[in-house]
Amino acid sequence: MELWINEIQTNNLHFSIRAKDILFAGNSQYQEIILADTDEFGYLLILDNVLQTCAFDEFIYHEMITHIPVFTHPNPKKVLIVGGGDGGTAREVLRHLDIEEIKMVEIDKLVIDVCKKYIPEHSSALINEPNEPRFILEICDGFKYLKETTNYYDIIIVDCSDPIGPGEGLFSKDFYKAIYKALKPDGLFVQQTESPFYYQKLIKRLYSDLEDIFPITRIFLASIPLYQGCLHSFTIGSKKYDPLDFENIFKRVPTDFKFKYYNKEIHQNAFSLPNFFKKILKE
Repeated sequence: MELWINEIQTNNLHFSIRAKDILFAGNSQYQEIILADTDEFGYLLILDNVLQTCAFDEFIYHEMITHIPVFTHPNPKKVLIVGGGDGGTAREVLRHLDIEEIKMVEIDKLVIDVCKKYIPEHSSALINEPNEPRFILEICDGFKYLKETTNYYDIIIVDCSDPIGPGEGLFSKDFYKAIYKALKPDGLFVQQTESPFYYQKLIKRLYSDLEDIFPITRIFLASIPLYQGCLHSFTIGSKKYDPLDFENIFKRVPTDFKFKYYNKEIHQNAFSLPNFFKKILKE
């Protein structure tokens, strides 16, 4: 019998991937967690029937959500990751040796435990956490943590799941206000903000919310085969530094960093939005 992973993307569109094996299937107090092994995507993490990350293209997502904001800020010392239970974002942030403190707050410990056990190449930062003095992992509600934090972080990276279940509150205006309060006067944040094809109303609303809060709001795109429509958006809210300040940003990109996806041209071109998407944001 063949085993297929099926994500319902819309009422009229399903995305199916044949699995070789199910490495883990279980429920935490927050969500259903499945880790599968596939031929097309390698290991595949699914939360509440939504595809999250995989071996095939995870480097695209994690390099883009990390290095664009880190290089945009001229001197980041303290970074917060909200979510990111698979560990890929923490792995990429830790590559920046000038960052002194990296804290990750994840609500679901079981996601972390599953990823550490079954995909150690992906979650190396979580496995090495006891031996990395710059990295602090805390199991808690990220929204609640931000409400209790003021003027502390240079960068906040919101590596959250989709706006359902435990991730729903992380797409609200109150959440963005809490982020603004937790950032230093020149701080900035980035969040994954779904597909520009299938989440247009959500993106338009959160873009408007962020423009009300942050002096600088920018959206950038990356092509990620696993995700709906293969085109994924990320949104930056910044108090001072503009990710379009390419001349100064590119001076900070080291020549000895080995990226699989990110480079200076990708950084610049990622902010070039197609006309249909520009129209949606302006309507």
